[in-house]
Amino acid sequence: MRTRRFVAVLGVVATVFAGLPTAAGASTTEASATVVPIQVTGPAASRFNLVVMGDGYTAAELPKFREQVDKHLNILWSIEPFKSYRDYFNVYAVEITSPESGVDCDPDLTSSQVDTPLQMGFWGGCNPGSVQRLLTVDTAAATQYADLVPGTTSANRQILAIGNSDTYGGAGGSYATASGGNALSALITPHELGHSLGGLQDEYDYYARGERGAPYEGPEPSSIHHTLLTEQEMRDQQKQWYRWLGEPSESGGTIGRYEGGMYAGSGVWRPSRHSMMKALGYYFDQVSRERMTQRISSRTNLFQDSTPIGQVAGDQVVWLQTLHPLSHELDVTWTLDGTALPTANARAVDLSALDLTPGRHTLTAKVVDPTDFIRDPAVRPSASRSWTVDTSLTAQPPTAPVTFTGSTSTEHPVSADEVVYAETTQPSTEQPSITWRLDGAPVANPGSDRDFDLEPLHLTGRHTLTASVGGETLTWSVDGVEPEVKSTLSKPLLTVQKPTGPEYIYNDAFTMGLAATDDSAGYVVPEFRVDGDGWYNYFGWPTDASAPFRFTAEGTEIDQLVYGKLGVPRVVPWDDVPPGYGRHQVEYRAIDATGNIGTPHRFAVTLLRPAPACTSTVTGVHNGPLVVGSGVTCLVDATVNGPVLVQSGASLVATGTRIVGPVRADRAADLQLLQSTVAGPVTADGVTRSVVAVGSSVNGPVSVTRGRTTEAAVLAGNTVTGPLSCSGNAPAPVNLQAPNQVSGLRSGQCAGL
Repeated sequence: MRTRRFVAVLGVVATVFAGLPTAAGASTTEASATVVPIQVTGPAASRFNLVVMGDGYTAAELPKFREQVDKHLNILWSIEPFKSYRDYFNVYAVEITSPESGVDCDPDLTSSQVDTPLQMGFWGGCNPGSVQRLLTVDTAAATQYADLVPGTTSANRQILAIGNSDTYGGAGGSYATASGGNALSALITPHELGHSLGGLQDEYDYYARGERGAPYEGPEPSSIHHTLLTEQEMRDQQKQWYRWLGEPSESGGTIGRYEGGMYAGSGVWRPSRHSMMKALGYYFDQVSRERMTQRISSRTNLFQDSTPIGQVAGDQVVWLQTLHPLSHELDVTWTLDGTALPTANARAVDLSALDLTPGRHTLTAKVVDPTDFIRDPAVRPSASRSWTVDTSLTAQPPTAPVTFTGSTSTEHPVSADEVVYAETTQPSTEQPSITWRLDGAPVANPGSDRDFDLEPLHLTGRHTLTASVGGETLTWSVDGVEPEVKSTLSKPLLTVQKPTGPEYIYNDAFTMGLAATDDSAGYVVPEFRVDGDGWYNYFGWPTDASAPFRFTAEGTEIDQLVYGKLGVPRVVPWDDVPPGYGRHQVEYRAIDATGNIGTPHRFAVTLLRPAPACTSTVTGVHNGPLVVGSGVTCLVDATVNGPVLVQSGASLVATGTRIVGPVRADRAADLQLLQSTVAGPVTADGVTRSVVAVGSSVNGPVSVTRGRTTEAAVLAGNTVTGPLSCSGNAPAPVNLQAPNQVSGLRSGQCAGL
């Protein structure tokens, strides 16, 4: 049975008390633990089992732990290949009641040590020689709590310990840890599974944050996603990721060869500019995704059940049951004495219909995963079983009615692009046929009638799917309702509505908040991407999950990593990439707990260089002429009753200001009119650094001449009552695709603005 969200205790309850091995100074206080199955898709022995346990959560705080687990898991299920292979996993939560709240040395070595069952602590367990973000756990205690989950062992499970903390931190390997409440906490889990399950290496070009790693020295790495080879050498030698070269990367950019990785700053190369093993928030690229797909499959059994291996009768129905990815069916082929049978991916063969010659034959079934995630035939998941067919034997008729033995969980909705499955008891003389209906109407399902692919139906809205066999019926709610996501942006200088979506102009930083909702329960995952780069998990802001994401031209450095860089991303401070000024496309979407991916929304944003820093500021009312002779004068929500003159080398920045009189800039350094009103003509002649007029109104002519500005003069979204003329400017003025409303003649370089 598969359940999709945190549920009440289902059949497995265990309580453990004191007596666990403890680290020095660890708690000896009694602690109770309850095992809660969150998602059980099959026997523990044939699944990969994720065991999530909490530390530092008091009885009153366990609801917070459950909420954090829901977020961790739903983010995990939004990332491939976990999304497609979700049914290969069992997930259990171990709710451990802690006598005290929190974890040790959080956030500093001088912070208190608390009494918790797993003794989780920052600084590598309060070690002055460690690093603050290293969050460790008492592994002996974690093992004994994990052993409470029946059927799981160190060979078929991954332990994830979540600490009750809002501080960034975690650790990977055999035991993964993460703080529960930090904005980035839930992104640590898939990264650490990349290590522990996939054997993937870090793609960091540093070991200690803030310090670029030394050049790589050594032979060709054993890592599948690092190399010394050039792209041509990879192709010529058919090594490393040559099969994926040149393709758009799932984590953004193009699969190629990017320097840095395995903590070395140079001398070794990785497949993508950034991926999950390089920067939390992005997806796995195809190279890492292929490895993860292979490893997930290797921890399970493609054959879940079958006719017992050995001799079978010549008139028998031989059957098998496979695993069931959410995104596609597994391929099953049957051969008799080496010759393929036309079985159309069926899960059973009726030998009585084959007109067998008397004697013995060999029947073989092969299961292959046809996923596009894998291109290397050597690692494509597959399995085979064979039976000896003896025509002298006769199959025994069934003695029990046919019933369902397993299925996609009916307790929660399935997504509209999911492959739903059902399994039945299997008599030796027939393959029970399953009848599928959608909203009460029969639907054809050729091939394997154990799997029903909803995607070709292109369903929207809510529907009901049923499967019937014998006297039993299974019913699923099909969720074809897309999640909704709304954006909240900081106030722009200008907003332009277009059929393709809104466009905004900002000077310097802006923020974007995303709020995702859905009509089904469970954490909804918001994502965004810039300029078609990789989809990036929206987690708020690294220091505050409730704060909006902040975009700047250079990015913001936090704990020696860089976030919010527009244009070409900067991950570490030494990344040599151009600043992100200019126009960009931002898309955002959401993925709900059922797995539906919403249609992306989009907007365009243009980021101008910030106005020069003010040396003097005028607010309120200024009566009479204003002469700016030097420095940078800023008018902020001001009213100037008189003409304004900006002299040679001086600068004027007017924001939300009303000027009653002409404005003239004569060989000035800067003239910027931002959301301001001028009752009179505006003249900018020979300006040397910047001319910017955005969202302003001018009752009179506007003239921009002989400018030699650093970047093109910007005249965008203004209303001009009079002519607009421009000449002799280098570079020529632009309107940033936000046309001006001009009642007079447009001439010269401004004819198209």
